[in-house]
Amino acid sequence: MAEDRYRVQSVERAFALLEALTEASPEGMTLSTLARSLGVSKSTAYAILQTLLAGGFVADAGTGMARRYRLGMALARLGDVVVSQIALRDIAMPVIRDLTAETGLTSRLAVLDEAYAIVIARVDAPQSTVRFAAHLGKREHLHCSAVGKAMLAQLSEANVHEIVTAAGLPWKTPHTITEESALHTELRAVNRRGYAIDDEEDAEGVFCVGSAILDRTGRCAGAVSVTGLKLDLPAWRVDQIGGTVRGHAARISELLGSPGDSREAIA
Repeated sequence: MAEDRYRVQSVERAFALLEALTEASPEGMTLSTLARSLGVSKSTAYAILQTLLAGGFVADAGTGMARRYRLGMALARLGDVVVSQIALRDIAMPVIRDLTAETGLTSRLAVLDEAYAIVIARVDAPQSTVRFAAHLGKREHLHCSAVGKAMLAQLSEANVHEIVTAAGLPWKTPHTITEESALHTELRAVNRRGYAIDDEEDAEGVFCVGSAILDRTGRCAGAVSVTGLKLDLPAWRVDQIGGTVRGHAARISELLGSPGDSREAIA
C-alpha cells in the first residue's frame, strides 16, 4: 500500500488526466474539458499534457481551440508488456520451481526490456546460505549474463548491434566480453548448443546457465537460468546443467504455444 506522505500531487494529476482520457470519444478531448475534469487551471492541465505527450502517453491532433487529446500508443506498449509478463510468470513459475528442485541451484526468469534484461521471477536454491543479487525489476546488461546472452542469441546481428550501441559492453570482471565481434562469436556458440553460459562474467566466483523461451510466434519471450558458485565446477557438469536448463526452457515454450525449435526438451 502507498504511504500518503510520499505521494506526489503532480504525478497523481497525470494519472487522473489519463483516466479522464479513457472516457474520451475517438476524436479526443479539448484542453478546457480536461482541465474541468481534473479541477485544475488550463495552464496546469496543459503542462501535464506536454509532459505526457513527450513520452508518448498522450497523442494530439489539431491546433488552437480545435486541438484535442487522446491516449497515446506508449500505453498500449506498456499494456502488452504487463500482460505478457504476467502470463509468462504464471506459466513459468511451476517449471522454474522444478528446475531449482532438480539442479539444487537458484533459478531466474527474465525478459527483454529494450537494451536490457529484467528478472521477473526467481526461485532460491533450497537450504542455501548464499543469496545471489537478483532483484526483481532491476535492469541488467545482456552481454554478461546467461539470460541476456540467451535472449541476444535469438536476435539478428543488426538487432544485437543496436543493443550494443545503446547499452555498451561495460567491463564487470576480467572474464567479461567487451568486444562486439567476440560477443557475436559467443552468440553463435549459444545457438549451436541451445544454452548460454555466464562464466564469472558478471561476478567473479559465480556461474549462470540460461536458455531462451519462445512464444507462439516463435519469437523470444524471455529466458530462464540457474545460478551457482563456480568453485571447481567441471566442464561436463556445466554441459549437464545446460541440457537441463534447455529442457525446462523448452517446456515453458511449449506451454506458451511455441511451434518448437531445434532444441529437444529433456525430461
